[in-house]
Amino acid sequence: MSIESVFSHLRATGYTITSPATPDYNCVAWAAKENDRWWWPDPSGTSYWPENAPREVTLDAFLVAFAALGFGICSSDVFEPGFEKIAIYVNAQGEPTHISRQLNSGRWTSKLGLSVDIEHRFDGLNGSSLYGSVGRILRRAL
Repeated sequence: MSIESVFSHLRATGYTITSPATPDYNCVAWAAKENDRWWWPDPSGTSYWPENAPREVTLDAFLVAFAALGFGICSSDVFEPGFEKIAIYVNAQGEPTHISRQLNSGRWTSKLGLSVDIEHRFDGLNGSSLYGSVGRILRRAL
């Protein structure tokens, strides 16, 4: 299955593969600038999750997890010098499905599950049946 078949909007907006596929980390870890462990709030505790954040797949739990890293809610995806931004995607039920991180160029980077990392436009992954759409944008000062 190709990336474009899952994320059809990428065909129109463009993307670049920036690293090979690996099971070592996921999009949540990548958003936290880690590439050596899997982040997920699974109740069994087999994946890393910040200690103070609830182990549940809710937007609130993800907000607590990233608040521990210094992120707060932001209303715009527009690049702001001196800040780093992430976008939390949610499905139709409001459950987090993916996180992208903004690069210094203003473009975004995503780890696609067990697959590759890509660089893309902010709206490149929006509307897919797999990730849904952006539910919240967060930022932290650099």
